[in-house]
Amino acid sequence: MASGGYRFEGFELDPADRRLTRDGVTVDLNARYLDALILLVREQGRLVPKDRFLDEVWKGVPVTDEALTQCIRTLRRALGDDAARPHFIATAPKHGYRFIAAIETPDDTAAPPGPIAAERTALPQPFLTLGVAGVAGGGLAGLIGGLIYGLVGAADASQGGVGALSVLLVMVCLTTMLAVVGAAGVCFGMVAAARIARRFDAWSIVGGAGGGLLVGAVVKLLGADASTLLFGRSPGDITGAPEGALLGAAVGLAAWLTVRRTRRGSLRLGVATAAVCGLGAGLMVALVGGRLMGGSLDLLADQFPGSRLRLDAFGRLFGEDGFGPISHVLSAGLEGLLFCACIVGTMILARRRFRLFRPRA
Repeated sequence: MASGGYRFEGFELDPADRRLTRDGVTVDLNARYLDALILLVREQGRLVPKDRFLDEVWKGVPVTDEALTQCIRTLRRALGDDAARPHFIATAPKHGYRFIAAIETPDDTAAPPGPIAAERTALPQPFLTLGVAGVAGGGLAGLIGGLIYGLVGAADASQGGVGALSVLLVMVCLTTMLAVVGAAGVCFGMVAAARIARRFDAWSIVGGAGGGLLVGAVVKLLGADASTLLFGRSPGDITGAPEGALLGAAVGLAAWLTVRRTRRGSLRLGVATAAVCGLGAGLMVALVGGRLMGGSLDLLADQFPGSRLRLDAFGRLFGEDGFGPISHVLSAGLEGLLFCACIVGTMILARRRFRLFRPRA
């Protein structure tokens, strides 16, 4: 490729030789459309107004807006781009277009990035910020869950001689800590997947599931070892790797569907989508015999007769004598809903607050 050319995702554009190739194969474009692509690439990341196309590509020849629209449509077709989910050419409605793919010069150094190119060439910062925001959301979910289980446990605390406030504080601290650890595994699993894929896409599901699986396995192992060491008894089949993987996949799915695609003002839609994903994952965990926090707490209380923690009040809300099957399923659904909605909600807020990604045109 001659000096002054550009390389982007399998394509090579050589303005001097007036040729666009993909993996060495020439891509046919007429002269005017090639000029339009060269203009877009040279202004990478910056808005190219319609007037500039008319002045520099059509050189003052009177044409309608449809001619420019057809030009961009042809370029997208040649690049394999999608107007609804642009990867190369983004539309700024009523204003113009911008080239958003990362560009390399012949010596493999990145071209000076425009505002959108910076997003693609410096992925760690925006995605790490989203990861930290997601961990904060996990902590919020744990706090809410701890308050719920703490208040439920406090309802029966007086019978065991334990103060209601003590039960509440212990539950809030325990659930918040575990939720933060779980959220860290899930969120930074998604961050790792995003860095590998170089974009926030369906790989976030795999990353979230992998992170959740790893953290779930470690927490269960440490919990079992600690319980055996301190009390001489295994806690039983508490929540672990399968539950973590399923819940992590739900968070990854919700994040993929909402974080990059949610426009300003659509926080409610994003959180609602995440809540549905989390609810479904929580219910599925319970229905296949797994346990989340509530089910694990109830199991621990049964395994250790001296335990003064009871969740019977939760079951009585649904007409059960104790923490029965209905309570188990509903509590798991509630936990999944809170975990997923809080994580994705804080990620959306972080994206908007720090302007990590531009809404897609």
